[in-house]
Amino acid sequence: MRTKLLLAISCAALLAVSCGAPEEKQPGPAQQQQTGTAEPVKKPDQPVKLTVADVAGNLQLTQKAIEKFRDEHKDLVSSVEFTRSTAPELPGKIDAQQKAGRVEIDLVLTGTDALAAGASKNLWEKVGDNAKPVLGNYEDTLQEPAQRMQKIAEGQGIIVVYYPSGPLLEYNPAKVPAPPKTPDELLAWAKANPNKLMYARPANSGPGRTFLMGLPYLLGDSNPKDPKAGWDKTWAYLTELGKYIEYYPAGTSAVMKELSQGTRDMVASTTGWDINPRALGQVPKEMKTTALQGFHWVADAQYMVVPKGVSPEKRYVLYELMKYMLTKEAQAQTYDQGYFYPGPAVKDVPLSMAPAESQKAINEFGRPEYESLISGNPIETPLDATSMVAAFERWDREIGGSKVKK
Repeated sequence: MRTKLLLAISCAALLAVSCGAPEEKQPGPAQQQQTGTAEPVKKPDQPVKLTVADVAGNLQLTQKAIEKFRDEHKDLVSSVEFTRSTAPELPGKIDAQQKAGRVEIDLVLTGTDALAAGASKNLWEKVGDNAKPVLGNYEDTLQEPAQRMQKIAEGQGIIVVYYPSGPLLEYNPAKVPAPPKTPDELLAWAKANPNKLMYARPANSGPGRTFLMGLPYLLGDSNPKDPKAGWDKTWAYLTELGKYIEYYPAGTSAVMKELSQGTRDMVASTTGWDINPRALGQVPKEMKTTALQGFHWVADAQYMVVPKGVSPEKRYVLYELMKYMLTKEAQAQTYDQGYFYPGPAVKDVPLSMAPAESQKAINEFGRPEYESLISGNPIETPLDATSMVAAFERWDREIGGSKVKK
């Protein structure tokens, strides 16, 4: 329904433009942003400077590959500027630039959070359609769960990395010798150990939103895909659990810092947030993880997204960059040090193809049980854009918004 509504709005806007007087000029960039149209791409006469905004920590996985593309395509790219922001902040910034008719960000690297928020504001171009002549049938090269993750983007982003994510619980075994096995046991543990459990605000945390979206499966809610009408048990559970949580950090890094410092004994986590901080020495190596019985993985992915209003010349270059980022060579870089474990969205990219430092980190800090957990439990896609925004808003309003700390 949302897609049809956006299409109707776009068609109405296009009709309004096309019915103008014959002497009217063709729509300029600002008008094109409003109608949702995009000029055909055009190879630049001279190399362009690209500005890439990361709101998902994605550059940890992709920056080296992007820089290699830059270095090997000097006829297309003069330089790349990397900027970092947060998922809640970026859509407003893009919206303001588009309304001013001056889009300064060419490519956004985002998770499902800012992808959903931007889609709800109609900020992104339909790169899935516009880049198709360059990318070809790239969906066929993706892993099966990654194909499903691509579909939920509704053409507004191109997947670049994928992982099964969580929800997992990470804990200090010295403080939690017998970790909870069920949601009821987790609630009982939190009640008996007030302020020792923590997760971050879901709108800006992969583990936070994975925990949020994984609970309906664990609790047996009526419709895990409908946070408005199908999550009665989840909202009641989170309300009760929140009584024993001191506050909710604005991001995951703060959660891991508190686990490392011993302020919290158990936190919401994912495969990547378990492996990577331990590999980097930010969290003690001896921390453990567990999954509640009967859990479903809620997959996560990160995307390459192009704001409306980017010039045809830059879009030409961006589509070529996207094509390169989906090669096995570039995908092998995404193993990194386990940040988005495993990482590659493309099929048949084993760890043996990754850089030596990636292989060393994952062999030392990965967990053998993850392979069986991934193969032995269902992998679900997260909420669609509209439902995800609704879930975030309700969580902020009713569960933890008043207890969020930056």
